[in-house]
This record gives sequence, C-alpha cells and structure tokens, in this order.
Amino acid sequence: MARRRQRRQLRPGPLPDAVLLDSSALSGAATGQVLVRAELAMAEELGVEVHVSSVTLTESLRDHRRDARVHAVLAGTEQQPVTPELGRAAGELLGQTRRDDTVDAIVAVTATGLGARVRLLTGDPDDMNALTAGMANVTVVPI
Repeated sequence: MARRRQRRQLRPGPLPDAVLLDSSALSGAATGQVLVRAELAMAEELGVEVHVSSVTLTESLRDHRRDARVHAVLAGTEQQPVTPELGRAAGELLGQTRRDDTVDAIVAVTATGLGARVRLLTGDPDDMNALTAGMANVTVVPI
C-alpha cells in the first residue's frame, strides 16, 4: 500500500531584512543557478536589499569575459566595504571558532551588521554555520 505524502504547512515567518551572497552564491547568480535565482526573486519581491562583501570580489572576479555576468549581478547589489573594525571582528571570530578561512569570517561578520534577520546564501554551509553559530540574526542558506 502506498503511503500518502503529508503536506507540509507553510508557516509565515519573519521576513528578512537583507540577503548576503558569498562567492558561491554570487557565481550561482551569475550562472543562473535555480536556488540562487529563487532567493533573489524573493528578495526583489519583498523589497529586500541584496549585499555582497567587497572581499567576495577577490574570489569571484578573474579578469575574464565571464566576469561580465558577475558584474551584471553586482549592479543590483549593495557592496559592503571591509573596514578595519570588520577586519578585527573577523580575526576575533576566527580565534573564537578556531577556523582559518579569512574571507568566510569577513562575510559572516558583514552579515551581522545588515539587520535583525539576514539570509546568508552560501555554497559552504558547514563552514558558515560554524562561523555564525553565535549570530542569532543570521540564517545560513545552502545553495
């Protein structure tokens, strides 16, 4: 006898204040990855700003013609600078978590300053979950 699939009920939750893309998400947006496109469409529909840390550009741009697609995505985002304060906070986070990915730490710390509810789109959810474990305002979204 076939089992009936239970319907999942959608529960309204708090709307995000911001969406932050890591380099995997930025590349996914540039290549049309379905999950990233859906997240960006949701953000646009809700009027939520999409952000990218300027340090993410070092992982995404390679002076190649494919960069044009990345630049097209960047045109619709707010690029967040890496300040000395952000650098210090990222270094402290690396020390606290005993991790060693500087770029991921900068992206994680950037997320904390974007609002009360931030969706962090990432291709590296294990590392980002470890880095954001103490950040109640950040939801890691694997893409």
